[in-house]
Amino acid sequence: MDRMISSLLPEALLVGQPEVDAQHEEIFVRIESLKALCVDSDALPLARFDDLLVLFAEHFATEERIARAAGLEFSQHARTHRANLQVIARALAEVRQGVRDVHSFLRYVEFWFERHIVQDDQPFAASLRPLAMKGEAPPPEAAGVG
Repeated sequence: MDRMISSLLPEALLVGQPEVDAQHEEIFVRIESLKALCVDSDALPLARFDDLLVLFAEHFATEERIARAAGLEFSQHARTHRANLQVIARALAEVRQGVRDVHSFLRYVEFWFERHIVQDDQPFAASLRPLAMKGEAPPPEAAGVG
């Protein structure tokens, strides 16, 4: 079994940036918490779902800050972030309207986030490592990481 930094983030999803990995973990914790709330209660905690969207936005802002500090071209990744937030917000609106099942929404968000980490965040983090080794990027602490 994969080594985990906690109960929800497997080693295969680590990116090697402590602040980003911690945020990934927090997002998975929030998703699991929402799953439990929806199973244990008839009331839909919509404010908690809004908090999840805020957490995604904060996470994306962190990555963009780290990229700027490292001097990386990040415009495509940032566009992906904006598009993803719009899709997730639209899906959440469908939950509110009764068009989408809350459990389907949570499965979708969890699957999408794992894919985003593998396809976008891991390559981004990998692009930071050579810069840090050459001394061309600020250390993680200077970029606000860790």
